[in-house]
Amino acid sequence: MASKELIDMMNKGIAREIQVSIQYMWQHVRIYGFDHLAIADELKKTAIAEMKHAEKIAERVDYLGDVPTTTPAKITVGNEPKEMITLDVKAEEEAIALYKTIIEKADAEKDYVTREMFEDILADEEDHHNTFTTLLQKQAAP
Repeated sequence: MASKELIDMMNKGIAREIQVSIQYMWQHVRIYGFDHLAIADELKKTAIAEMKHAEKIAERVDYLGDVPTTTPAKITVGNEPKEMITLDVKAEEEAIALYKTIIEKADAEKDYVTREMFEDILADEEDHHNTFTTLLQKQAAP
């Protein structure tokens, strides 16, 4: 089955998915102002997608005979909208890098199901990154 290294990377993925689902949901709750309603809705939608990623990865870790983590990575909510979205861009960039590494490792181990699952999740993460960088650009606009 999967190597310990691959399982450890997948558990790191679960930890960060739990982290960002909480982070984005709290940002959704805490973001204020008339101009921020659309951002709040996007944060809520993305938080739910991230929780689904955590569940999918956990199910795969369990199937591979290991125990999925329940501990999130460090949650950083931020205080102002620009700070929040900046933190979110960074979180998505970290996920993209991690998931590319997992895809390479899964492919090397001939674990094609894990590879394909992370390719799908990677596409979502790139979409989230695009959304957040676009929002950040709008925040910087005059």
